[in-house]
Amino acid sequence: MIPAEDLIALVHNYNPKTNENLIRAAYDYGRRMHEGQMRRSGEPYFTHPVAVAAILTEQQLDDATIITALLHDTIEDTKSTYSEISQQFGDEIAMLVDGVTKLTNLQLSSTETQQAENFRKLFMAMSKDLRVILVKLADRLHNMRTIKAMRQEKQVQKARETMDIYAPLAGRMGMQWMREELEDLAFRVLNPEGRASIIRRFITLQRETGDVVHRITGDMRKELEKAGIDATVYGRAKKPYSIWRKMQEKEMGFSRLSDIYGFRIITRSESDCYGALGAIHQRWRAVPGRFKDYISQPKTNGYRSIHTTVSGRDGKRVEVQIRTRQMHDVAETGVAAHWSYRDGVRSENPFAVDPAKWISSLTEQFNAEEDHDEFLEAVKLEMYSDQVFCFTPKGDVVKLPRGATPLDFAYAIHTRIGSACVGAKVDGLRVPMWTRLKNGQSVEIITAEGQVPQATWLEIAITGKAKSAIRRALREVDRERFIKLGRELARSGFEHVGKKANDKVLETAARTLRLEDRQTLLARLGSAELSVRAVVQAVYPDLAPKEGESIEPKRAVIGLAPGQSFERAPCCQPLPGERIVGLTQRGKGVVVHSIDCPTLASYEDQPDRWLDLHWHSGSHPAAYSATLELTIGNDAGVLGRICTLIGEQKANISDMQFVDRKPDFYRLLIGVDLRDAEHLHSVVTALAAESDVAAISRRRETALSIAQDSAAE
Repeated sequence: MIPAEDLIALVHNYNPKTNENLIRAAYDYGRRMHEGQMRRSGEPYFTHPVAVAAILTEQQLDDATIITALLHDTIEDTKSTYSEISQQFGDEIAMLVDGVTKLTNLQLSSTETQQAENFRKLFMAMSKDLRVILVKLADRLHNMRTIKAMRQEKQVQKARETMDIYAPLAGRMGMQWMREELEDLAFRVLNPEGRASIIRRFITLQRETGDVVHRITGDMRKELEKAGIDATVYGRAKKPYSIWRKMQEKEMGFSRLSDIYGFRIITRSESDCYGALGAIHQRWRAVPGRFKDYISQPKTNGYRSIHTTVSGRDGKRVEVQIRTRQMHDVAETGVAAHWSYRDGVRSENPFAVDPAKWISSLTEQFNAEEDHDEFLEAVKLEMYSDQVFCFTPKGDVVKLPRGATPLDFAYAIHTRIGSACVGAKVDGLRVPMWTRLKNGQSVEIITAEGQVPQATWLEIAITGKAKSAIRRALREVDRERFIKLGRELARSGFEHVGKKANDKVLETAARTLRLEDRQTLLARLGSAELSVRAVVQAVYPDLAPKEGESIEPKRAVIGLAPGQSFERAPCCQPLPGERIVGLTQRGKGVVVHSIDCPTLASYEDQPDRWLDLHWHSGSHPAAYSATLELTIGNDAGVLGRICTLIGEQKANISDMQFVDRKPDFYRLLIGVDLRDAEHLHSVVTALAAESDVAAISRRRETALSIAQDSAAE
């Protein structure tokens, strides 16, 4: 464990005016609070907060952040309280420690809906003081560095959470070094064989080609000296995970990857950056399409640098980043540069961004009224993407995520322009709406009166703002249809508890749920934004269906006329939880199909026979059969194990038929009674994990349904 005096010395190196007594007091307080607590590795627990504080000194952060790191687990894990920390160390540090505690308690690897809500809380915590997330990122980095002491399943969970959330967040904040280390530490857990293979290939490459980094670094220094540019050159091989990701994205092997080395040139001035670029391009051939000028068009987190990729006579490519020392400081610490100290005073770096403005730019388009899935999608789209810069015909710059289309450009200008968009011109040429925009292109949007957003636009747009606006517009277009379906859902739901869904009851539910009126409530019910159970519970909390209460099979489908019967189509065998549609059949009532059933294509010209249906929300009994097709090894006891596995998943085998027998394997069809689509997934997953199951799939019979339907007609 780093002694208090050594930690203070680390802070003193960049901030001679540091409050040594306060840091020493925090160190002593934290050690006393964590007395007797041990980490899983066997070390005293307090070694962890001290290591987190040391990581933050590398970013030259202020005293408050360092002290927060020392105390960040005290409220959660010890008898310490908010008021006690506030009294001893001040309100600012108490609020920071409390913020880190709240972040720690977020279950960021939970279900999609909860995860969306957690992202909201995450951004709220960040918007109050970004230093909270800086401490949390350093906390996660140290935990990942010492992850081997955890249980294997906990390692995998933490590594996945790090890869999905914390590493991209660090990158988005401009802390690229931390993103790379977090990704690589997570990669070590999630795919140790893949990482080891990359390292082995690196060693082989070095043996074959010698020290490439040293050689190219020397060549670059010579070219810069000839051009009279005073600069420092650094070179390194890229991290294993970065190379692995490139291999996956480009679908090529290690031997075919060319840009596995990166070089950085640090100059004294901005003009020297462009001079260095000219010197590099004179000596080596620039690779087309791989040039980015983030100096003239900086990223929102303050990042500035010139990126170029060049290739030598042997065809090997290397990436080169060129920036000034101040730009480099921001590139290393990102948004954290706002709190950095140099020689005892707050660093006056002109490129550091205001954290409050940065958070605002990240969250301004996330409408609090959007549903969880849309919010989560928007957050991920914004966090995980790079940016392109395009121009309006007037020369204004529009920033968009990489991969954006003219439709995204239109919505970025104004929602009204996006909704009326009928086409676009890029650099003067008419292009399809799905065209991917590139840096520096000029985009002109063509609009028409009467145009409304189309459902297909959701596949074209990639920004959260555009997708949210399109969905809102589509909801308005479909409002009447949703209200009609919502009314039927409400009728069925209230009948289920022996009540009627009259206007007064619906108005009461709307008021309780804080919605404008009953029409809004019905529209949300019909569009699946609101569950029937929630509406019934709003009026009759004691009568609402309880979690786990089974829905009778004869009342399982909602959307039928009173007294109308239904049956499941034998072709697709739809299950509760799957999207469904009904077809009216003479003498059969309504036949229910899965929305993706190929049979439906035969009825596209008969829209009057289609019904919009939903499965009743709630728990269903295991009364819905589905057919599984399995190929299993022909060996003693295999079939018995298969039957046992199905039984362990609480599913009943209703039919079994052998369709092919070979000396080495059997192919058979097994009918299984299931609760819903999730139950099917658990059965299939359990069977797929069995070593003697060579193949498993869900069997569907398209021709069967058409033939039966024709006979009925």
